[in-house]
Amino acid sequence: MTTPSAQHPPGADPPARTARAHSFNTAAAQYAANRPSYPPALFDAIEDLADRPLPGSRVADIGAGTGIATALLHARGADVLAVEPGDGMAAQFRSTLPDIPIVRGTGDDLPLADASVDLLTYAQAWHWTDQSRAVPEALRVLRPGGALALWWNTDALDVPWIAESATRTARHFGVDISAEKRNVNARAADPTGRLDFTRRTVRWSRRIPVDTHLANLGSHSVFLVHGEEHTASFLAEEREHLLRAFPDGYVDEVYDVILLLARTPA
Repeated sequence: MTTPSAQHPPGADPPARTARAHSFNTAAAQYAANRPSYPPALFDAIEDLADRPLPGSRVADIGAGTGIATALLHARGADVLAVEPGDGMAAQFRSTLPDIPIVRGTGDDLPLADASVDLLTYAQAWHWTDQSRAVPEALRVLRPGGALALWWNTDALDVPWIAESATRTARHFGVDISAEKRNVNARAADPTGRLDFTRRTVRWSRRIPVDTHLANLGSHSVFLVHGEEHTASFLAEEREHLLRAFPDGYVDEVYDVILLLARTPA
């Protein structure tokens, strides 16, 4: 479950946003072990909208984290380079994907040459950028006819148990879970309007143990910055709720992957 909002809260002060962005480095192994992946249909949609096959394409995956999306892009045949700013996440990446190159950097100041990549990807990461800097940087490094692809796993809030869990999370942590999908749109992604995004949504699910689901929740930034005691009390209560709803101990997490893709002029 992508809780709370993948988009940083409207009006959040920069120190709070920075603290949330850096919090993942303390939980990189937990993140790698429990976060959801992405379905093949997402990469089909990227190829369709970009009008370019992934095999042989030069791809830079920005904010690569532990490499969940990077590994999938590599498996599809892309020539992929990862860019990641965090020490902990980069170390986890190198331990699991030693054969894929990774460099340190951010979307606001890409360590890439002009017109050097066919596809620039951000999986769960664009919201950590300063779009006024990240948009020009994306346009700088993309080749003519290249594409910028942004995507997020978002909770399927039309599924009753997910909506109920989101309500409990919002009550405990003071966050608006439903804002996540509202904030994933072209205007939020590029306030300048320089990019012409096309949007696709891909629904998928995974069946996992309750404890894996809870570890996934606990790897999100709002949990990581609220302190162990506050988070632990919520996760203990949430475990009781879920085991009453799923006595076999397994939940079906349901996601809508929201994809925004913009092409550059050929």
